Amino acid sequence: MKILISYYLPSGGMETLNRLRAEALSKHRVNCYFHYLWPGNGVQNINGLPICISDHDGEIQHLLHTEQFDAVIVSHNYMTLERIRSLGFRGPILFEVQGLGQRHDAVQTLMEAAPFIRSYSNGVLYPVTSHLIELFRGMFPDVGQFCFHNLLDTERFGYRSLPVHPYPIVGWVGRIETNKNWRAFLQIGYELRKIFPNLQLWLFEDATLRKQEEQDAFNHMIVSQDMGSYLFRLSNVPHQEMAEYYSRIGDAGGFLASTSILEGFGYAVSEAMLCRCPVLSTDSDGVRSFIVHNQTGKFYPQGRIDIAALEAVDLINNHPLREQIRNNGEEHIKSNFSADLYCNQFLEMMHSLGVH
Repeated sequence: MKILISYYLPSGGMETLNRLRAEALSKHRVNCYFHYLWPGNGVQNINGLPICISDHDGEIQHLLHTEQFDAVIVSHNYMTLERIRSLGFRGPILFEVQGLGQRHDAVQTLMEAAPFIRSYSNGVLYPVTSHLIELFRGMFPDVGQFCFHNLLDTERFGYRSLPVHPYPIVGWVGRIETNKNWRAFLQIGYELRKIFPNLQLWLFEDATLRKQEEQDAFNHMIVSQDMGSYLFRLSNVPHQEMAEYYSRIGDAGGFLASTSILEGFGYAVSEAMLCRCPVLSTDSDGVRSFIVHNQTGKFYPQGRIDIAALEAVDLINNHPLREQIRNNGEEHIKSNFSADLYCNQFLEMMHSLGVH
C-alpha cells in the first residue's frame, strides 16, 4: 500500500504526526510519501522518508503519475482536494483535520471547506476531540467519517535521566499567536516568580511562523514585566532533543504549561507526559484525552491566572501528588497512544475505502 500525505509545510504537530505514522506504518507494508507546499524547519527531523516540496502543478502531477498512490490524505488544506483530483488522481482521498484554532475559526473554515469535501473527498479523518466530533457530525452527516487517536513514539521518545537543573522550570511549546495564548504563559510565570524567585521560563517555538503584530505585543510584555532575565526562547529544537528538555523540566520540579484556548490533539502535552514532565493545562478539549485532573495532570479554568498559579504551586510543592501525576501520565500515554493501536485503526480505515 502506498499513501501520499499532503500538508502546507513541515512544522509543529503535523510534521510530528506525519513522520511518526510513516515510520510506524512502514512495519505494516504501508509506504507513506510526504507532499508539502512550502519548505519548513521541521524537515530537519525527516530522515530517510520520501518527501516532495512543491507548489507547482506539473511537479505534483508527475509525483502522482510516477508513484501511483493507492490513496491520498490531504491535511487541512481543503483546496488541495480539488487540485489533486484535477491533476488526475482517481483513488480515495481523505480530508484530515487535527485542529482548526478557536471554535468560530473552525466553523468558518469548515463552512468554506464543505463544497470541496463533498465534491472531491471520500471521507474525513480527525482525532478523538469533542468539538471536532460535534462539528463534523453536525455539518457533514452525509460524509464518511473516521475518528481515532493519534500515535506517539512510545518506544524511542521518552524519559531521559540527566543532571538535575537547580531551579524549577516552566516550559511552553507553541507559536506566538492568539489561540496558543502565550500571554497566559507569561502571566503564570510572572506570578510564580513571586514565590519561586529562581524559577525559569523555557519557551519552545518555530520562530519562522511568527505574526509580526503578535511578536510586537510579546516583546512589549517581556520588557514591561522585566522578564528578560529568566525567559529563554528556543527555536526549532530537533524533535528527539525535546525528550531531553521535557525530562529536565520534570526532574527540576517544574512542569509544562499548556495555555491554548482550543486544541485538536496537543502533541506537546502528550510528549511531555511521556517524558515524566507533568502538565498544567487549560481544559482546551483535545487534551482531555490525556489529562484527568490530579491524576495524570492538572487543569485550570481558561482565563483564571490566579487559579493557575495555585495549581502550579501545588504541582511544584506537593511531592507525593507530583510523583503520582508523573507516573500515571507516563503510563497513560504508553497504554493508549501506541503505534500498534494507531496502525490497526489506520489499516481498518483504508480497508473500508477499498485500499489493501
